Amino acid sequence: MEAHTIKITKTAHFYTLGQAGSHIKHFWLVCHGYGQAANKFIYKFDDLVDEETLIVAPEALSRFYFGGFTGNVGASWMTKADREDEIQDYLQYLQQIYDHFVPQLAPDVRITFLGFSQGGATIARFALLKKPLFHHFINWASDFAHDLDFLGNQAFLANKKMYWVIGDEDEFLTEERVKKFIKFADDQKINYELVNFNGKHIIDRKVLGKLAKQLTK
Repeated sequence: MEAHTIKITKTAHFYTLGQAGSHIKHFWLVCHGYGQAANKFIYKFDDLVDEETLIVAPEALSRFYFGGFTGNVGASWMTKADREDEIQDYLQYLQQIYDHFVPQLAPDVRITFLGFSQGGATIARFALLKKPLFHHFINWASDFAHDLDFLGNQAFLANKKMYWVIGDEDEFLTEERVKKFIKFADDQKINYELVNFNGKHIIDRKVLGKLAKQLTK
């Protein structure tokens, strides 16, 4: 058997809250977690939207029935199978989304990347491997993508504010995993602000709202 690859054109789906234009001064690119749907995930951010804010939630390229052969459909950014190909595919996808919107916005637009769970490593790879302009990075209920070289990107990250948000009852982030993530962050000299909240593996609206207010100061 011989394995082969071929590049194809695929239709991707993304969702927005707010209307792109030169009036937009706050742009959020938000990546959902494993098994989630972007059209539902984006509503976690509806309290942030005002006349100067645009939220864009791309949906991962791989869809599947969640928990059976019918019913709710979720999406995944990648699996371990042909991992590098899937990473390159979603990096190009996120770059296209970014390039479509950012030129339409205010010249002084402030850009926030947020990744939840699997989406955290996803958007971290986009940030460090593609190096687009951004100002804030929020890693929510995820790690920082252990395959990335944060240490070698200190100059690029120097003027960016990074947050790591963790619920104290997160069923996926065990104490052992959190210690492992913290050690990686320390070894890589990642300069982040830790935000703990009382809750599980979710986007907490109140915590998100407080964080968003910090970013506009």
